[in-house]
Amino acid sequence: MGKARIIEILEAPIINSTVDINGWVRTRRGSKNVSFISVNDGSTIRNIQVVAESSNFKEELLKKITTGSCIKVIGKLIGSSGQEQNLEINAESISILGEADGEEYPLQPKKHSLEFLREKAHLRFRTNTFSAVFRLRHALTFAIHNYFNSNGYINIHTPVITGADAEGAGEMFKVSNFNFNDIPKKENGEIDYNKDFFGKQTNLTVSGQLEAELGALALGRVYTFGPTFRAENSNTSRHLSEFWMIEPETAFADLNDNMDLAEDFLKYCIKYCLENYREDLDFLNSRLENEEKNLKKEERSEMSLLQRLSFVIDNNFERISYSEAIDILRNCKPNKKKKFQFIINGFGDELQSEHERHLVEKTFKKPVIITDYPKEIKAFYMKMNDDNSTVRAMDILFPLIGEMVGGSQREEDYVKLNKRMEEMNVDKDELWWYLETRKFGTCVHSGFGLGFERLMMFITGMKNIRDVIPFPRTPQNAEF
Repeated sequence: MGKARIIEILEAPIINSTVDINGWVRTRRGSKNVSFISVNDGSTIRNIQVVAESSNFKEELLKKITTGSCIKVIGKLIGSSGQEQNLEINAESISILGEADGEEYPLQPKKHSLEFLREKAHLRFRTNTFSAVFRLRHALTFAIHNYFNSNGYINIHTPVITGADAEGAGEMFKVSNFNFNDIPKKENGEIDYNKDFFGKQTNLTVSGQLEAELGALALGRVYTFGPTFRAENSNTSRHLSEFWMIEPETAFADLNDNMDLAEDFLKYCIKYCLENYREDLDFLNSRLENEEKNLKKEERSEMSLLQRLSFVIDNNFERISYSEAIDILRNCKPNKKKKFQFIINGFGDELQSEHERHLVEKTFKKPVIITDYPKEIKAFYMKMNDDNSTVRAMDILFPLIGEMVGGSQREEDYVKLNKRMEEMNVDKDELWWYLETRKFGTCVHSGFGLGFERLMMFITGMKNIRDVIPFPRTPQNAEF
């Protein structure tokens, strides 16, 4: 007999064997003569029932076995005639490893709102919903590393602290060790960053892309997977101040290669979760269906969670240009009848989530990749097309979410990149190292960025991004 995880017992049961488990009590019910204790150890969405005959245990011990307490159980594994399980443990000994005050414990066996559980983030892992979500977060993390490793990519750790703004958005958290009550100033009144810790102004990164490109231009295939930060004062269900990004960069790859990689990668990750964590996905699928029963018909999802995942795996992604997308949207009924919140007038308009979802869910009924965006609405590092007005960018659109991936072929030509940086007022002195790579053995290369939490929302069906990261960081919130 050895200590076993509940998932191991349930997946390979040996009836009448002695088992030894540790776990947390979900519920305890029963009578004077017998107690039925539901135990979960986090290894699976399923609980195991422990049967404790009152004649074998002191009443004082059984009273301390409350919801939330942590116990150790040794007993015989037997078949069960219960409706919700076919196995149970006939307890021979029970030890209380950690008591939980039955009156104070916040997660009593009843329905709790997701808002309430965010306030109890230190305990929400113990609920069925969040144990499933965070097992899937692990699964997706593993799938990402496994995919890139299997395809010859090298993982590199790009800086969290940086002097560069890859996005040009300016919404970055400053990093400093200044005494805020006595900040050094120059004679003109400006802050003297020369006296700061790094001798210059530094920030928390919004992207590891620029540094990843440096790796790709020597190692061939690299990817980053790390935390990024955005000081955008946005308190919506789709924004976090701290989130994780996956950013591969591939040398000798053009835009078509980049699209092929992204599509294959997304399908692999979703398929991995379906094949290896189906119980958790089945639970979340049922949870979402029950949640939407109370919504009006027009507010319900057209596809279940599992159908959406199959929707991505089973379809070849449709590839269209931005110009084609604009033509489709400008002439569609919602636009003509002004049902879109943002009306599409023509070339140059930025696509919003409602437009992206229309293309995916109504027009093509499959994931869509849009390419060749106007240069004015894209970043400085994207490769210019021969028309001198569009760039070799690509966005991948999913149902319900809209944009899932953003990427491009990078501008490898020194002269063109230099000119583009001047046009967009990008500080060339700050990014001298990035520009210099185009002088020393440049080549065609491409990459993309994928917000990890956004993909998590799609895979789990959770509607608020705060519910797919263990400890969300948002404006006015840095608890836990």
